Amino acid sequence: MNSNQSNSKNILNSDVELKGTLKFTGEMTFDGKLDGDINSDGSLNLGDNAIIKGNITVNSVVMRGKITGNVIAKDKIDIKTKTELFGDIRAPKLAMEEGVTFVGKTEVNPNKVTPPPRPRHVRANRPEVPSP
Repeated sequence: MNSNQSNSKNILNSDVELKGTLKFTGEMTFDGKLDGDINSDGSLNLGDNAIIKGNITVNSVVMRGKITGNVIAKDKIDIKTKTELFGDIRAPKLAMEEGVTFVGKTEVNPNKVTPPPRPRHVRANRPEVPSP
């Protein structure tokens, strides 16, 4: 693979409709409709008209539009105003503007810290007090 491919900038405008898995290298700006997953080691920029029904796995993503699916980024997820996201997100860094609709779970772990084990409830041994 030559270095020009990794620096490529791809643009799919709002008149594009795709079904299937979208794979790319470098940068991708997507403003159309996709019924399927997006997989890349590159950067994804979703436009205001983007409608995604599928999971997104990329290096970093700037999100706009409507996304129904889980989003995983190796570096950062940036969710802009008016974005509608229905799914779980996971990334080392997360930025979310005011006005976002988000229904799902987040896992933001910049230092890849392992969570401590949950404390167990321990019942204290209390001596029984005879009732009067």
